[in-house]
Amino acid sequence: MELKGHIHSVESFGTLDGPGIRYVLFLQGCCLNCLYCHNPDTRLLGGGRLMSVAEVVAEVRSYRSFIKNGGVTLSGGEPLLQPEFALAVIEACRAMGVHTALDTSGAVPLEQSRAVIDATDLILLDLKSIDPQIALELTGDTHWNTLATLEYCEAHRKPVWIRHVLIPGYTLDEQQLNDLADYILRFACVSKVELLPYHTMGVYKWEQLGLPYALAGVELPSEEQVNQAKHIFRQRGLI
Repeated sequence: MELKGHIHSVESFGTLDGPGIRYVLFLQGCCLNCLYCHNPDTRLLGGGRLMSVAEVVAEVRSYRSFIKNGGVTLSGGEPLLQPEFALAVIEACRAMGVHTALDTSGAVPLEQSRAVIDATDLILLDLKSIDPQIALELTGDTHWNTLATLEYCEAHRKPVWIRHVLIPGYTLDEQQLNDLADYILRFACVSKVELLPYHTMGVYKWEQLGLPYALAGVELPSEEQVNQAKHIFRQRGLI
């Protein structure tokens, strides 16, 4: 039987999900319930449209001239909830000489994610919070699997970019940011840290789905707040 995956959407000219211009495949399904999720429509497992590995490879091949200095990124949702499909796509892309990246929360246990991580060129790891209680409040889960994923990448010298969203009242906190920066300093595998200001561009999707948006009263971080956060990481040579 031909291996197929549940796909939410595709971005053929992505510039935000890894180095260079990328073909981004957003897989359907997520194991977290992030309060600030800008793609709540990706959460449902088993939704979306079905695509075979061959169909994905054919599309990637048609865009090779555009992504020759970039590559393919698997995102979501949480792509590691479809590990067999994700692995097959990544292996097929690498066989074509195409760079691969995996955008993941790291919330999936290593028993399920290890093979995909091993096969991928670059891990874009969304570290929700260095504080387990705040991670739980924001996502419905703690951060222990995410930290275990980072430890695994370090042990196996897998390149990692850390992504962290700055949310006033939650993660945009001086002590937390210092703790996070000090923690990341331990990892030689981390080559880049992206501090992403909280935004509300996906709120309309919550409204369309008839879901309450829990962070409705949270203000966007100011430019000064973002710069102060970046300064903490810049002092340590992390950005």
